[in-house]
Amino acid sequence: MKVLITGANGFIGGAIVEALLQAGHDVVACVHTLRNSAASPRIAYCSLDLRDYRTPSAWLPHLQNVDAVVNGAGILRAHKPGDFSAIHFEAPKALAEACANKGIERFVQISALGEPQDGEFIESKHRFDEFLLRSIPNAIVIRPSVVVSVRGSYGGTSLLRALAALPFLLFLPGDGDQKMQPILLEDLAAITVNALTETLPPNRLWIAVGPEVLSYRDYLGLVRGWLGFPKPWTIRVPNRLIDALFALGDRLGQGPMTSVIWKLLKRGNVGSADAYEQLGAAAGYRPRSISEILRHSPSFVQDRWHARLYLLRPTLRWTFVAIWWLSGLSGLLAQPDQYRPILDGLGVAAAYQAGMVIATSVLDIALGVALAAGFKPRLVGVLMFCSVCAYTLGLGIGVPTLWLDMFGGLLKNLALSPLLLVYLIIEDQR
Repeated sequence: MKVLITGANGFIGGAIVEALLQAGHDVVACVHTLRNSAASPRIAYCSLDLRDYRTPSAWLPHLQNVDAVVNGAGILRAHKPGDFSAIHFEAPKALAEACANKGIERFVQISALGEPQDGEFIESKHRFDEFLLRSIPNAIVIRPSVVVSVRGSYGGTSLLRALAALPFLLFLPGDGDQKMQPILLEDLAAITVNALTETLPPNRLWIAVGPEVLSYRDYLGLVRGWLGFPKPWTIRVPNRLIDALFALGDRLGQGPMTSVIWKLLKRGNVGSADAYEQLGAAAGYRPRSISEILRHSPSFVQDRWHARLYLLRPTLRWTFVAIWWLSGLSGLLAQPDQYRPILDGLGVAAAYQAGMVIATSVLDIALGVALAAGFKPRLVGVLMFCSVCAYTLGLGIGVPTLWLDMFGGLLKNLALSPLLLVYLIIEDQR
């Protein structure tokens, strides 16, 4: 069977692609970027932006000889107004209509467990769920709870790992008794493949959950134990403070700290009492216990690095923003008697010194603003690294006495440079 899948390079989509290949199917992988793509000859890649695929005609060229479709695309944040609707509803709606035109009857939608009032992320997903079940008789909608894997993490599960791995401390919202019913990523992928091969009864909405309901407190404890970190001190955080932190996350515009994630956690991300048994009986595949998987599977040094470095990324980002802003501001406020001895040592003519200081200060502030706004952070990080190297080499060679400055301004660049390289590495979220 030839299967087209959207979001094929995502956390969930990538596992589904792997399961499809293992089951002997061929894949048409629709991805936003070809970076980090699997190299199997049985995968045909289509690099596309779902915002540009909101008409059935746009999809038809990609559906040649396709037997089934999986929609695994999704975003946690809208980078532009209307992104949730475009990516979660309009583009997959057009894909479903194209499938109907081509006579493709098997369509599996990977949705999300929650309520529409939790936010536009859930509302837009569920809006397409309803449209799909009305439009394609053999369609199947799968709404998973929290999706967990010992092989990696992304988005909300990365944040949970990071919170579980904090040194010495475990922060709990309230009593930490919020409920979740996590499902293993590989089990969700296997169920999706079963859905494509008609094991699951069609034209139905299925809730995909694991066999156990865990509290937030117990889940973080399991993850911390899996990572091999010692038992922490527990600190209970008032829900009002958590509300404020996630509201700040909404405004900062990056990462998984969004109010939708917090609403899902507060409400409880669990299925109905019989959801697990219904899915297992129908799919012929019973998802495994997350607790047993975490207790029986070893973690590796890469898991611990990722968990501990995850929250360092925003810390480094805003530290660099502050450094570049303050550096630019100090240059704009500097007096000629402060910078003249240095620029004289570099051989800069007096007529050009003030303009040079203003230009470099404005550049520093511009780089800080770009990083704060999240504009091409990797490119901005590279420019910051280049500017630090240029300042260090230029000043260190031209005015070597600065190495002995009592405040160590130039010496601190030796630490700043590798920190920028660390940031460039951990900025890569996929």
